[in-house]
Amino acid sequence: MIVLDRLVNVLGGYGVRLACCPAPRSTELRSVVMHESSDARAVDGDVFLAVGAGSVPEAVGWAVAARARVVLVHGGAGDPGVGDEAAALGEAAGVAVLVVDPEVSWSQLAGVVYGLVLEGRETESGRGPTDLFALADSLADAVGGAVTIEDRSSRVLAYSGSQQGADRARLETILGRRAPERLRELFEDRGVLAHLAARDEPLFVEPDPEHGLSGRMAVAVRAGREPLGSVWVTCGGPLTGARRSALADGARTVALHLLRWRASADLERQVESDLALRLLEGTADAATVVSRLGLPPGPLRVIAVRAHIAAERHAALLLAFERATTGFGWSRPGRSTLAGTTLYTVLPGERADAAREWVAALRTALPAQVAVTAGIGGTGSATDLPASRQEADECLALHEARPPDAPYPAYDDSWDDILLQRLRAAARAGRTPARGPVAELRRHDESHATHYVPTLRAWLESQGDLARAGERLGVHPNTIRYRLRKMAEVAPLDLDDARKRLAMIIDLAVTGDD
Repeated sequence: MIVLDRLVNVLGGYGVRLACCPAPRSTELRSVVMHESSDARAVDGDVFLAVGAGSVPEAVGWAVAARARVVLVHGGAGDPGVGDEAAALGEAAGVAVLVVDPEVSWSQLAGVVYGLVLEGRETESGRGPTDLFALADSLADAVGGAVTIEDRSSRVLAYSGSQQGADRARLETILGRRAPERLRELFEDRGVLAHLAARDEPLFVEPDPEHGLSGRMAVAVRAGREPLGSVWVTCGGPLTGARRSALADGARTVALHLLRWRASADLERQVESDLALRLLEGTADAATVVSRLGLPPGPLRVIAVRAHIAAERHAALLLAFERATTGFGWSRPGRSTLAGTTLYTVLPGERADAAREWVAALRTALPAQVAVTAGIGGTGSATDLPASRQEADECLALHEARPPDAPYPAYDDSWDDILLQRLRAAARAGRTPARGPVAELRRHDESHATHYVPTLRAWLESQGDLARAGERLGVHPNTIRYRLRKMAEVAPLDLDDARKRLAMIIDLAVTGDD
């Protein structure tokens, strides 16, 4: 069993696009059927493969007769109207319609669909097998205590329904979907985490009433030498005999499940990453790539994120990528990829605040010691995403130059800073004139200790209002008037010329003189 939005997301990498989805995104799919040529045999199932259908209406009709929740229909080669027709018919019939690329054969697709629906599993977090929960239940029965299965970062992957011996520490771990920090510190102080990192045999953890811990048996989950996670059992004393053996055997079974899950998750991440990178670099079939990623039509923007722990950037960045790609389809709004030292996410929607909320949610999902900087590009169509990526990179550079708690800059309201940043980059490359009014006044200030450049800036920013310029500098308006006369003797200001005034404002802004 899998849910509909995962089916849509995974099949997007195989040339399948969603035409319509009147069914809820959380719809559970448990069976796959095809049309039978004999009228005597009625078929009934959740996913209908319309093999042999001569038209979209016929395919949807078959699916309705089979009481299917979703139907896959081949799109006609060179017929762009198939999607529109399928959407209209699917909406009317209440069936989600997926249109298959004509180049994809039914034999290829059927294997993928059967594998996903009949063998695929998911946890509540969106990744991993639900049979891991069943395994936790089975293991709890065998060892006589409540079981929790965690990954390498102490995040909860599954837990048993049994509450035998359950305590406050277990409840907090399950509700927070991760072992609380104070509990991890306790385990680290007692050497539990070091034991799990180096040893295979189960370890008993003594009770600690202050932390709500009644006692634990813990065992590492490992594939060869690589740690994958751990299994925890609530118990008042060490497990012995058959129960201890059952725990050790259960850990090896959990390792097999996690390896299978990770292989599936990594493949899906790779497909998503490759498609998202194509959008960021620019591609002629951008609209098709957006559809394959399962993103809704409408405005899109790029978010650039960097994460690091002290001097270590790569580990935190990979963790951020893992968290950004947790979940499937509509349950996760953006699509992400890694490029260099930056995590990029394509996010649908107009509001910059929604993008900031996405970054904040990502930051919350990371350990407290991880530092996150981010920049948000402007919105546009799929073909505008390379430009949005550049804007996101420039906003990221702005955020990295600001205090850590500063809001994440978005191009929507930081375009002026971005423009000045670009001009300053040009200035650092030696593209500003070494001569001219501003340069002459700057040299005069340096050699004669005058304040002509600040005076010019104040007068220009006050739009020629002597009183306001005087207030900015803390001097009398007549002082401003006198300085302007003396400045005209040093350099030709031409303050009556609007173009000259604009050029001097740009020069002052780019060079950053106060």
